[in-house]
Formats: sequence, C-alpha cells, structure tokens
Amino acid sequence: MDRRTFTGLAAATVAGVVAAPGAAAAAPTPHSQSSGRPGHHTRPIVVGHRGASGYRPEHTLASYTLAAHMGADFIEPDLVITKDGVLVCRHEPEISGTTDVSKRPEFAALKKTKSLDGVATTGWFVEDFTLAELKTLRAIERLPALRQHNTTYDGLWEVPTFEEVLQLRKRLSRELGREIGVYPETKHPTYFRTQGLPLEERLVGLVRRYGLDRAKAPIFIQSFELKNLQDLRHRLHVKAPLVFLTSASGGPFGDGRTYAELLTRAGMATYAKDITGLGPDQAQIIPRKADGSTGPVTTLVADAHANGLQVCPYTVRAENVNLPANYRKGTKDDDFGRVLDYFAVLFGTGIDGLFSDMPDLAVLARDLL
Repeated sequence: MDRRTFTGLAAATVAGVVAAPGAAAAAPTPHSQSSGRPGHHTRPIVVGHRGASGYRPEHTLASYTLAAHMGADFIEPDLVITKDGVLVCRHEPEISGTTDVSKRPEFAALKKTKSLDGVATTGWFVEDFTLAELKTLRAIERLPALRQHNTTYDGLWEVPTFEEVLQLRKRLSRELGREIGVYPETKHPTYFRTQGLPLEERLVGLVRRYGLDRAKAPIFIQSFELKNLQDLRHRLHVKAPLVFLTSASGGPFGDGRTYAELLTRAGMATYAKDITGLGPDQAQIIPRKADGSTGPVTTLVADAHANGLQVCPYTVRAENVNLPANYRKGTKDDDFGRVLDYFAVLFGTGIDGLFSDMPDLAVLARDLL
C-alpha cells in the first residue's frame, strides 16, 4: 500500500461512516495540529501501552525500552505500591498473572482473597510484599495463549519501580536524541488509600523530583477515578497534564455517575477546567455493532475538543481477536489483521493520540497519513 492509497483510505473510510444521531456531519479537523494543544505535539502522539507489550512482557524495562526504540512518544507505566511504600509498575494490585509468584513456595502464605473495588479477588497482592521481596520475582507474559512468542522472555526481568522508569525515560531521551515522555496511571487509588498506602503523595514527590510537574512537561498522569485527578490538581497542586480515563460501561469507583454521563458535552464542562484530556475506550469513539464490526463515529472527539480537552483512546492491538470484525484477516485469533487500516480510521477522527501494544505499527500508520 503506498502513501496515497493509505491516506485516501483513511479519508474515504471516515467520511463514508454514516453519522450517528447527534454526531457531527463530517470528521473533525485533527485537533492535534493546533499549536495550542497541550504537550506541544504537531501530530498525534503514540503511547507504548505498558511499553511494547505486544512484543515483550508488559511493564518491564525491556518493554518500555523497545517501545521508545520503535518510535513511541510516550511509555505508560501503571502504578501500584509495595508494603513499604514504593511505587512499582504492574497492571493490577494482584500480580499472579504478570509475575512468577504462584510458583514461589516462599510466598504461598501470602495468597489471599480481597475486595478490589467491590470485587472479590484471589491471588497475591503487591501491597503485601516489600520492595526487596518483590524484586526477587520475575515478570511473565500476561496473555500466554495469545502471545506465545512473549513467553520466550518469561523469567528474565524484574518488576521495575516508577523511579527506575523515570530514570530510563531520561536515558532514552538522551540516547535517541528526542524527548521520550511518560504516561503513568494511578491504579485503584481509592483501594490503596483504604490500605493505608496512598499513591498520590509518592507519585507527586517523584514527578517533582524529576522536574516534570509543569504544564508543558513530557508527562500525562491518568486515572479512571475523576476525583483522584481533582485531588491531584487542587489538594496537591499538581501542574502536570492530567487525563481522565473512561470505559464504555460503568463509572468511576465511588463516584455515583456513569462514564456515559460524564462524557456528554455538558458533563465534560463540569470538570474540563481540572484536567487536560480524556482517555476513552476506542469503542467510545468508533462503537462496535452486534456483529463486532465498526459502527458510526460518535461525537466524543468533537465534544471534548469543544471543551478544550485532548483525546487519546486506548488500546489498539494488532491481533484479530482485538480488532473489529471488519478489520480481521486470516483465521486465527492471534493472526494480525488490517490494523494499519484501522489506525488510519482512528487517526482520521481527529484524536490527539492513541495507545497501542504495537507502537511500531501505530507510528508507521501515523507517519503514512
């Protein structure tokens, strides 16, 4: 596919989507081209989701490093906290799916059942380990059935601290000759606060220590809990960009409002002054129909831009099982589908960036536009 074909496909596909009720009649002008866009990028950013997690076990220094070398603008660490108060990078407080802890007899007694945001969850929890104990564990592939190739690296790398990621960011920026940003997420902040291990103060301390608490710094702090972001902004006086993550269902834990309510244009206006942008599920921008194919583009991007907010959806993955039905190719779940075409459509909606497990493909698709 040459550049003209790819660009034409993007424009034709977006323009050809029938607008949903209340949607804008045409695709919005890409907000990412505005000089006033926070972060000062002149094109959509690519965020390496948990690093380059399509190619290496997630949330390892190896995964983050590969993402930067593949061209990602930002690397994304999810933040949880150890028993002795150190921020580390794991997708969830429960770590049996991403480390070898279940095979470590010395930690068998730490297996517990806890209520995680109201859901009974059984396993090993990061807050029951000191950093020294956690550092004896090794990372494993979270999706071994889908990404069998990543299991090659099981057992090679330890769980990194957030500070190690901040140090890596500086080193990679210097080595690659371009600024590599960091896009940390506070995971289950209310849960950790009830455990007596609040994330926020430790996060802010490190962000300031590394010179990133500025409106134009190469950082976005994200959370699925809006009140957590508002607390960062108003109680802790954080100046760094903040991003409200949303889901296609449910709502922020303990909030009482749904994400759908908070993502109307009027809903956004109630908190737009507190944050920098939104991180919606990609399906909140391009919904999927009952048969799994793409539906009409929503007004979310236009509504966010009208409120002065960026939009950086998550997470595009290349495997068929993770793509809309009309972008699949081949017969197996782990076959790569027409992900470049899907990237083109997403970029064509005017988003300011996106998350991908395969940042090399996201960068290629963006640069072909």
